Amino acid sequence: MTMLAHLLAQNAQPTAQPQPGLESMLIPLLLIGFVFYFLMIRPQSRERKKREEMLSAVKKNDRVVTIGGILGTVLSIRDDEVTLKVDESSNTKITFLRSAIQRVVSASPTEPAEAGTVKK
Repeated sequence: MTMLAHLLAQNAQPTAQPQPGLESMLIPLLLIGFVFYFLMIRPQSRERKKREEMLSAVKKNDRVVTIGGILGTVLSIRDDEVTLKVDESSNTKITFLRSAIQRVVSASPTEPAEAGTVKK
């Protein structure tokens, strides 16, 4: 029994092992940081830029869908507000914030070609 206690006492004594240095912990942290940036932050910023470009390019007569799912045609654009015509028969108009536009379904038709030009 004393022999068992003696063996347990020897195992309980701390052995002098070197502590891991800052360098060995810094490399995995930097690796995790790069992975986080390329998988999460960079794609989000790309999507945000794409959306901002789309919202700034909205113009009169564009057909759009709002975040709430309402389809309409852009009648006017003022600063941060967009007025949509949502019903042709009753001439219903609704004003939304520009940020409420989810996507542009179809752009307005392009201007007709000048009378002097010939299409081939």
